[in-house]
Amino acid sequence: MNSEMSFQSLLVSRDPDVLRIVNRTLTTLSIRTKICFHVSQAQGAMVDGGIDLIVIDLTDDQSINLLREIWKSGATKKPIIVGITNSQHGVPGIHVRLARPVTGESALECLKAAYSRMLVDFRNHARWALMVSVAATDDTNRLMPITVTDIGYGGVGLRVQPTPEIGRVLTFRLLLPGASRMIHIEARVIWNRDFGRTGCEFVRIPPVDLDILHTWIKQKTIVKGPAVPV
Repeated sequence: MNSEMSFQSLLVSRDPDVLRIVNRTLTTLSIRTKICFHVSQAQGAMVDGGIDLIVIDLTDDQSINLLREIWKSGATKKPIIVGITNSQHGVPGIHVRLARPVTGESALECLKAAYSRMLVDFRNHARWALMVSVAATDDTNRLMPITVTDIGYGGVGLRVQPTPEIGRVLTFRLLLPGASRMIHIEARVIWNRDFGRTGCEFVRIPPVDLDILHTWIKQKTIVKGPAVPV
């Protein structure tokens, strides 16, 4: 993605003061926000996915149940959760606690912490689509054609037929679109799915090639920066 993107959030509360302060703070952090007055609205908004942050006013059993639903969902990437609470102790299921009464200062401090966590999570899990066919060798020197379907900081997605065994290390060279030179990749197979889909984690990439990969990914993962330092 070449253009700047923004994190997406849900703000779940019926308290006018909370809505005003937290929404203003989210805007300051360049986070797009959908306000949900009822838990059912948040549940509906989560169906389509793409939510990076949920700020929940923990005022009743429904809001607690929403926390449980988020953690029980089958989504591989869960949103960062900020819980607004009267409790002075940790609340199971939330990443960041925002204590009542909510002020502009406390909201900014907590949401900056949440933003930092979202940024790390985003960079760790970001995958960018490719469709590049290359020749790879496994650790028995067997040659096999593969198609690189996506790549991120930690690994690559492939299509391979026949599927390689879990634990096999595949070695290949890859030219990223727009890059000036090929990079050398050694990646271990960690899962196989239907239709030849294979997931691999990086085992070794030479430092110079790793710089090329990280620079390429950073150009694809530009997140709209907040208006205040984080």
